[in-house]
Amino acid sequence: MKKNVTISIKGSLISLGDENPGGFELMTDGIYTRSKGLTTFSYEESDLTGINGLFTTFNIEPDRIILRRGSNTNSDMVFSEDQKHHFLYETPYGSITMGIDTHSITKNFRDDGGHLEIVYDIEVDSIPVSSNLFEIDIMAQ
Repeated sequence: MKKNVTISIKGSLISLGDENPGGFELMTDGIYTRSKGLTTFSYEESDLTGINGLFTTFNIEPDRIILRRGSNTNSDMVFSEDQKHHFLYETPYGSITMGIDTHSITKNFRDDGGHLEIVYDIEVDSIPVSSNLFEIDIMAQ
């Protein structure tokens, strides 16, 4: 099953001690598929994200979520509860080693869309940088 959907993504910093730590909100059109235990949604990045034209895909598996931007699998962000994943993040200025430590994943998907929440920490070169929350809602068009 493949559907055209509207995807709402909210990203928040949740533990910097700042009253207004910041974040982002994005609403975009995308594609949503569910088949044999795998849920996938993808969308094209825009000028707002600074990576215009690149496709971002979330693959939701039973025990992990993989976020892939473009076709470079080396930069996959893997979210798996109570596990840390390290990856090489490519920037225009070079590569840095990042770590994702996922604390919780809440997901509820149906044929017409669903909801996903991920609470995770980011580190750069083994130095903690931030605690974050992704909130994603997918709605059939």
